[in-house]
Amino acid sequence: MDFKVEKEEKHALVTFNAEKLNSLNSADLKSELVVLVKSGYRNIAMDLSSARYCDSSGLSALLTGNRLCREADGVFVLAGVQPTVHKLISISQLTSVLSIVPTVSEAVDLIMMEEIDRELGKED
Repeated sequence: MDFKVEKEEKHALVTFNAEKLNSLNSADLKSELVVLVKSGYRNIAMDLSSARYCDSSGLSALLTGNRLCREADGVFVLAGVQPTVHKLISISQLTSVLSIVPTVSEAVDLIMMEEIDRELGKED
């Protein structure tokens, strides 16, 4: 497995540990994202700082994670996106679709802010 999962109370952190996010590992990643959301984790932070390359199947796995979290009324945040991977996301015109922040701590902060907003919205 090319990634590690840490489960917290309000989110899961998936740390990708390979240089390439491609057809060789994207199916496993996609499966893990499905399992996480089905088991109640609607917020996922994904650390991509090790990934120097991403192909269309890797991008599909990221979009799947984003869709699953959104459908569960949660948020999917990418952190540590390397320039080559960011370029693919930009070329694919997905910068407005995917939430991207520089660091994992910022990803967690964004998730926590979204959770607070949801809780405040319920009180209205």
